[in-house]
Amino acid sequence: MGRLFGTDGVRGVANTELTGEMAYQLGRAGAYVLTKETNHAPRILVGMDTRISGDMLEAALVAGICSVGAHAVLAGIVPTPAVAYLVRKYRLDAGVVISASHNPVEYNGIKFFSSKGYKLSDELEDEIEDILLGHQEILPCPTGAAIGTRSMAEEALDDYIDFLTKTTKERFQGIKVALDCANGASYKAAPIALLNLGAGLCIIHNEPDGTNINKKCGSTHMEDLKVFVKENGADIGFAFDGDADRCLAVDENGELIDGDKILAICGLDMKERGALRNDTIVGTVMSNLGLTLMGREKGIAIEQANVGDRYVLERMIAADRNLGGEQSGHIIFLDHNTTGDGILTAIQMLSVMKRSGKKASELAAAMETMPQVLVNARVNNAKKNTYMEVPAIRHAIEALEADFSADGRVLIRTSGTEPLIRVMIEGKDLERMEKEARRLAEFIEKNLQ
Repeated sequence: MGRLFGTDGVRGVANTELTGEMAYQLGRAGAYVLTKETNHAPRILVGMDTRISGDMLEAALVAGICSVGAHAVLAGIVPTPAVAYLVRKYRLDAGVVISASHNPVEYNGIKFFSSKGYKLSDELEDEIEDILLGHQEILPCPTGAAIGTRSMAEEALDDYIDFLTKTTKERFQGIKVALDCANGASYKAAPIALLNLGAGLCIIHNEPDGTNINKKCGSTHMEDLKVFVKENGADIGFAFDGDADRCLAVDENGELIDGDKILAICGLDMKERGALRNDTIVGTVMSNLGLTLMGREKGIAIEQANVGDRYVLERMIAADRNLGGEQSGHIIFLDHNTTGDGILTAIQMLSVMKRSGKKASELAAAMETMPQVLVNARVNNAKKNTYMEVPAIRHAIEALEADFSADGRVLIRTSGTEPLIRVMIEGKDLERMEKEARRLAEFIEKNLQ
């Protein structure tokens, strides 16, 4: 069996790949690993998104937690970042979210948080997986009064909303905001938080029925929101994903403001207020070159972590940074929360609009998105991770990097699932970029068969 944990927990088609049995086992192993150092009966917060399989998996997961003597505290339907925050607020021992984020309804997932609200390290995930796949005999099986119980966190959503509204001193009267809640976990929290802050709202995709989460809506399907913003004369629009840890925006003209531009907008505002720690933003290797060029012009360093918000966070903690994120809309404001938080991101964006008095399109103009070309080289799968060991390929890549060093960027990545090496070039001359990307991809293909 391959590794269960991916870049964001365990994920699969609910009831066939991610079964009730697996959820039960993950509850047992996860509760044990995350709480074995405690000297009390541990308490674990459990939240979920709106997908129909959540009830089934919650029941199984909670049974697993209770079976090792831990207590499950159920938050119900809440955004993933709510669990990260509430674990800390309630001083619980761990947190679990049942969600497949931006994926279609047939998928679901289980991801764990530590007592400090952080996603787990690879090492802790490996420990859970090792127990689950081969050493379940070490897990305790208490009886009688030592068996765990479940309880409800009745105030969970209200406490999270209260936290969100306290992350800004601004009030948003006079700003009309369009929301796309993806029929997901933000469907209550986002409207209530923004209404409490004085914004005028118009909302779409806010009627979850268990089966319509992410269905042609939310941050992976921006088309409806672009039209909706213009039809309703909104000043800005925000789209979340199913568990609301992502946020993308649309300006008043219906133009996309992606995660890189959100980082630019908020980073510039924070720098001007002296709030951007070390005048540095943490992006990823896939962040658009335009973010780096903006940083050079404005005196902001742009650091690059591996793709994945957990790796962005690791870099932020290690290097003492307080703003980071991804093009996809995972934005981490580490002064406020320990994971990407879509509603928090919307609030911080609106705060910049209020302070500056500028339109969303004016703020987004601070960063020019550079054209990007991506060409796949189809290679022998057994050789794809050794391409830099072939001198001819290495020299060709180095030559291309030197060629684009003044006004562009070259990035070579292997696919994790396909026999492909991806050649990406960013720059200003689209015709030249396409020509050189194709040439290098063909050269790689010829030398890695």
